[in-house]
Amino acid sequence: MTSLDQSALASHPDEVIVSVLKHNGAEYRRWRGRIAEQAGPLIVLHAEFDADVSHHLLGEIKRGTRLIEYYWLDRWYNVFRFLNDSGSTRLYYCNVNKPPTFDGHFLTYIDLDIDVAVQPDYSYEVLDLEEFEANSEAYNYSVEEKAEVANALEELRGMIQSRRFPFQPLKEEAAF
Repeated sequence: MTSLDQSALASHPDEVIVSVLKHNGAEYRRWRGRIAEQAGPLIVLHAEFDADVSHHLLGEIKRGTRLIEYYWLDRWYNVFRFLNDSGSTRLYYCNVNKPPTFDGHFLTYIDLDIDVAVQPDYSYEVLDLEEFEANSEAYNYSVEEKAEVANALEELRGMIQSRRFPFQPLKEEAAF
């Protein structure tokens, strides 16, 4: 961590840097968020895109698009709630990953490729299965990791279908 990053964190104690790694430990994404809630293993961050992004599945994501990010330190997935300008839900995007680590400033997780896109009507699509298969071989995912991925997908499906948290968020969450 550079001294510039340390001073930036010191001036914003609720700021977190999220770092996403591939299975081999190489970082491939990084952004900043602010802690909105921390309760037991759950960490909720508020974040905004700092640049326009063209996503191969989600289309254009404009700079300033707000997100509520849900991380559990003991679960093999996270959930991002993309917000419209009005604060309503644009969509949910779930990442299957190894449980994150959090040291108070850095939240880091290893992405395991599979994602789930959930529309506001709770219809959903499992994405990137081919990428998971390819990386499973390339990075030699363990039998345990593959089993945890399957369990994570089943848990996410159940949460979506039964509208369990965070798929039925509290109204005050949209107000940031």
